[in-house]
Amino acid sequence: QVQLVESGGGLVQPGGSLRLSCVASGYIFSLYFMSWFRQAPGKERELVASIGTTGSTNYGDSVKGRFTISRDNGKNTLYLQMNSLKSDDTGVYYCHAQLGALTYWGRGTQVTVSS
Repeated sequence: QVQLVESGGGLVQPGGSLRLSCVASGYIFSLYFMSWFRQAPGKERELVASIGTTGSTNYGDSVKGRFTISRDNGKNTLYLQMNSLKSDDTGVYYCHAQLGALTYWGRGTQVTVSS
């Protein structure tokens, strides 16, 4: 059974940092293209960052230079280091795995940026 379990969300002040983790199980983590998405209230889900099997990365324009995605294949874990957080970064952050037509989603972790 495939599972993606996110953690690390919470309440943080503007300018602060958080590190999200996504622990995967039930499939061969290293073979999958991994991404973080987020969804703010009343908005569509959007891509935050992605990382390929070789470590190549891609970022949404709004997070470039502030967020860093990484993966540890030995620990079956995906990370998202978020720095210089802004109120616009508030939302539910989802972990996503893809291999061809196979896609899996986590249940999400809430990130709230507020003073």
